[in-house]
Amino acid sequence: MAILSKSEAEAILKKVIAFSKADDIDATLSGGLEGNIRYARNTVSTSGLQDTLTLSVQSRFGKKVGSASTNEFDDASLEACVRRSEELAKLAPDNPETMPSLEPQSYLEVKGAFESTENITPEFRAKVAEDSIVPAAAKKVIAAGFFNDNTAFQALMNSRGLFGYYKFTVADFSVTMRTEDGTGSGYAVRSYSDVSKFNSAKASQIAIDKALMSRNPRAIEPGKYTVILEPAALLSTVDASLLGGMLFAMDARQADEGRSFFSKKGGGNKIGEQIVDERVTVYADPQHPEIPAAPFAGDGRPREKMMLIEKGVVKNLFYSRYWAEKQGKKPIPPPGGIIMQGTNASVEDLIKDTKKGILVTRLWYIRPVDPQTLLFTGLTRDGTFYIENGKIKYPIKNFRFNESPIIMLNNLDAIGKPERIGNSLVPPIRVRDFTFTSLSDAV
Repeated sequence: MAILSKSEAEAILKKVIAFSKADDIDATLSGGLEGNIRYARNTVSTSGLQDTLTLSVQSRFGKKVGSASTNEFDDASLEACVRRSEELAKLAPDNPETMPSLEPQSYLEVKGAFESTENITPEFRAKVAEDSIVPAAAKKVIAAGFFNDNTAFQALMNSRGLFGYYKFTVADFSVTMRTEDGTGSGYAVRSYSDVSKFNSAKASQIAIDKALMSRNPRAIEPGKYTVILEPAALLSTVDASLLGGMLFAMDARQADEGRSFFSKKGGGNKIGEQIVDERVTVYADPQHPEIPAAPFAGDGRPREKMMLIEKGVVKNLFYSRYWAEKQGKKPIPPPGGIIMQGTNASVEDLIKDTKKGILVTRLWYIRPVDPQTLLFTGLTRDGTFYIENGKIKYPIKNFRFNESPIIMLNNLDAIGKPERIGNSLVPPIRVRDFTFTSLSDAV
């Protein structure tokens, strides 16, 4: 029952709306079939398939709001869920920022589901693990990885007649390879809506090669270096990230209230100001064939193709419905994915054109230091290398860094070809004067 068709989801939601006695009701159905396989120490440890289906309801009486959810779908359970949300709403204090339900909206048509991913079998998942474990063992390298595939849908409806439905697929893969002596580590990550584009053997080999190359690293002095950040270093799928930290700080209310980097001295925000190198253009597009995204946000606001930063200039910030109404602006939801424009240059091309510098495979444990300047700290990991005269000369020990993506993107030296990381497309970049503050013994 996890994957409901558009008509099936609509029928359940209409029934839920009909049970309502509140001034407004918003209901959301979401479900999916999620398969996975996990391995460590060159051995499969877990594998499974999860079937989920959840209804979430939000009822409003004036400015009072209550929420409830259920995973039971007989009529009595559906009505009980609605009644529970109404009871909680009546007990809640007024929320002055509560907005009424949206009127019906027009949504973009997005192809987010692919049969290749929907039809993944346990045998396919086992082959992904085999493509890591067998070559790793042959090279005396230890593999630890995770492959996860999901076929899912989202549907929403409210008492004012709004309805939206979106079905999608995604397959995510990550693997870490460690040498047996514990001195070398490599990493690779891949994500696809259409899993037919995924080559698990190739991705695993990249991680194996990096693990072998990074054995017995040398220590070099911390300081400011020319650095090549691979896509997984620029935008992580798990930890916070430098690029993500900048983009998800683009909230209009925080800026207008003087609480973020995007606040303008004297009041207001930095829309229209150049903040980074003119080669930086970042936008969102739910219909992008490589990173399709839901055409609506969780509250039903439509997502559209939207420029965030164009040639270094801030073009849009995200506005909640409440703040947009207060400021007389269009309510703009955060995007489902982002695209940073690049060139056709590969990481290898960037290395060949580097006289002296450092190649960073991945950043992790990234934490904010100062939201006003967007200063972050974190560590390099899983393959850090010294470059000289266009070639990787030797592996080096990992660093802690202190850096702001704003400063980093103002020190931009070169941009490469974008690759999918999570649900975004980002390129490798080369930047000047990246700040490393201390050495790390982590591999």
